[in-house]
Amino acid sequence: MRKHNFNAGPSVLPEFTLETTAKAVMDFANSGMSIMEISHRSKEYDAVNNEAAQLVKELLNVPAGYSVVFMQGGASLQFAMIPFNFHVKKAAYLITGSWASKSCKEAELMQFGEVVKVASSKDKNFTYIPKNFTVPADADYFHITTNNTIYGSEILKDLDVNVPLIADMSSDIFSRPIDVSKYALIYAGAQKNLGPAGVTLVIINDEFLNKIAQRPIPTMLNYKTHIENASLYNTPPCIAIFASTQTLKWLKNNGGIAAMEKVNISKSQMLYDEIDRNKLFKGTVEKEDRSRMSVCFVMNDEYKEFEAEFLEFTKGKGMVGLKGHRSVGGFRASLYNALPVDSVKALVAAMQEFEKQH
Repeated sequence: MRKHNFNAGPSVLPEFTLETTAKAVMDFANSGMSIMEISHRSKEYDAVNNEAAQLVKELLNVPAGYSVVFMQGGASLQFAMIPFNFHVKKAAYLITGSWASKSCKEAELMQFGEVVKVASSKDKNFTYIPKNFTVPADADYFHITTNNTIYGSEILKDLDVNVPLIADMSSDIFSRPIDVSKYALIYAGAQKNLGPAGVTLVIINDEFLNKIAQRPIPTMLNYKTHIENASLYNTPPCIAIFASTQTLKWLKNNGGIAAMEKVNISKSQMLYDEIDRNKLFKGTVEKEDRSRMSVCFVMNDEYKEFEAEFLEFTKGKGMVGLKGHRSVGGFRASLYNALPVDSVKALVAAMQEFEKQH
């Protein structure tokens, strides 16, 4: 029996993705070989690679003049690649959580130029998204992290800024429509809303590539390398890209991104309504900045002693991944696209039952 999987990542995947990938592990495209054995230079795999990129463009309405590539190293490697390629004099960062902080730290380590933290919500333990900040007009780029998986806040609209906008969308990509034209570069580790760990999606404005710094850049860290070779400069993680393609098909077959957003709004609102109603629990983030993907909550102070008991209680009902990050404590329910509505209903029912018991 499948668990109610609230893990933050690697996370729940659609059953369609699991089933089709399992078949491809045994025999890929009637080739007599596994997807794990096939040559990445074969026409069979080339079809997967092309389909994955095309589905990304279709689902996100990626305009002309953008390239879609699949890379390795996770979002964490992107933290370093971005300044290596584009930081010349000044880089600007919005600090909204641990991952945003880590991306900024990588730029500081490079020492290519000035690094500006335009605003931060660290003063209140990252429980809100900063507002009314000013991005330096001479910044090479402005970097944001759209969803804060650890603390539970999310930027739910496309920002209008006067410099190239770069976004880490690892944990909310494909969860809502976005205007790709407002971004110079979008990147996302796959293991939250797309596929298994091992591949990272990058969407980049081709004109932005003209701003790559005139410095020696290691071949594997140069975006042009991967674009010019259509994600095939070195051996790609074929099975991770294949599985991601299956998730993209699943998204398309279920109405696309707009339909998925409606489901995500419904799931998150259902859980937040219960958190706000239930006397045992409280949310950790300002209501206007609450994440749809990463719902963080804790026990009210007078019921703190029941936290461990509640985790055991939910575990007994087939729920996994609800323990909050050590930075926050309490609980975290990751409501990624593939998490069924029934799992959220089960969690709400468990919260209500636990309340009655106490």
